[in-house]
Order: sequence, then C-alpha cells, then structure tokens
Amino acid sequence: MISLILAESALELIPSELKHHPSVISHAQKLGKLSSEILLDNSWHFAAMKGIDNELKRGRPDLVHFSILEATTIPLYTKNKLKFYVHTVDDKVISFGPNVHVAKSYHRFAGLIEKLYKEKQITANNEVLLEIKDKTFSELVDEINPSKVLGFSTKGNLNSYEKIATEISNDSCLVFGGFQKGHFSDMIEKKFTTMYSVGDESFEGHTVVARMLYEYEKTIFM
Repeated sequence: MISLILAESALELIPSELKHHPSVISHAQKLGKLSSEILLDNSWHFAAMKGIDNELKRGRPDLVHFSILEATTIPLYTKNKLKFYVHTVDDKVISFGPNVHVAKSYHRFAGLIEKLYKEKQITANNEVLLEIKDKTFSELVDEINPSKVLGFSTKGNLNSYEKIATEISNDSCLVFGGFQKGHFSDMIEKKFTTMYSVGDESFEGHTVVARMLYEYEKTIFM
C-alpha cells in the first residue's frame, strides 16, 4: 500500500488573532457558529488575512477539497491500496480510514471538517472514518516509515508522470502541496528522498494528484 500526504495544506480553523475581525464575526454569525469553530477561508476572510504569516499558503480549504476528491474516488483508494493523509499548515494531521466518501459539495465538506476539529473523530458503525491529531509532517513520515518519500514541486527534477510511476514501490509515500502558491518549507523538503517536477509550468495541486495516481494505477491494474 502506498501513502499520500497533502502537506502544509491550507486547512485550519480561524486562528485566535483573527477571530475578532469583523469579516470573520459576520461570516460566523451567518453560519450560526463561533468564530473559532469555522474554517479560515480567503473567499470570506480576505480582509482579515491581509498580512498574516504565511498568507499565500493559508485560507484555501476548497483546493484541499479538490485534491481529497481526486485521491479518494479512484480504484487505488477504493481497493485499499492507498492510505491518505492531510497534513495542515498548522501541524495537524487528518487520517482517512478505508472507503471514506467525502461530500462533493464544498459546504458539506467544510461542515464535516469543522465537526472533525471539534470532535477529533468521525465514526460510523464503530469504525473510525476520519481522525485529527496534533502531529508534524516529520512525525507523520516517521510513523508511516516508507521506503522512499517522493515530493512534487516545480523545484524538483523534471520528469514525466509515466516515468515517475515506475519509480513508485508499493510502500512509497507521495507528497503533494495542499496550498495555492509557494513551495514546501525546508523541513518538509528535508524528508524527501527525491523531489520531482512534472512540467515547466505550475499546475494546480489536484491536477497533479489525479494524473500521478492514474499513471501509478496503470502500473498495477492494467
């Protein structure tokens, strides 16, 4: 089974320094929740986010949602050959159980993640579907203990999806960025065995996830 990590993902609750901003309070009131219980979302909280630390890597839970859907609606995942994790920009890790069906509606997805942050686990029929814990990227990789860690970034060695797929062994860990712009932090890159680029231009993360997993599926299912 291979592992996939969305690293430094733009998925977090409103940080304490922003919870009293008017745009955050207004949005929370519309949702009937406390400011501290809702996801930071640049679409709603743009004014509040201006100038915060790591601004370009934060506030895009919609992009994380896209990548989750790409990774968990394919044979590789449904046949239990892929273990999926989301590592967030504020060092939390969401672990996905087997055959978790995430809502395709973004609003329902956001509600699910907000509930997960509050309850720490989502269960059904005594089975843990989603679980969130405080954990760094390094701790997660050490826990997985893969034979190699393959990162994907425009800073990496240029190669094709097809060629990279042949380099993936059945206990490899693939790491994609869960943010809109920028590069992995140094502490993330330090854990990579190899870092690949799949083109001279920057592609959206969910596109790279979908194409890479499809090419790997072809090596084991076709």
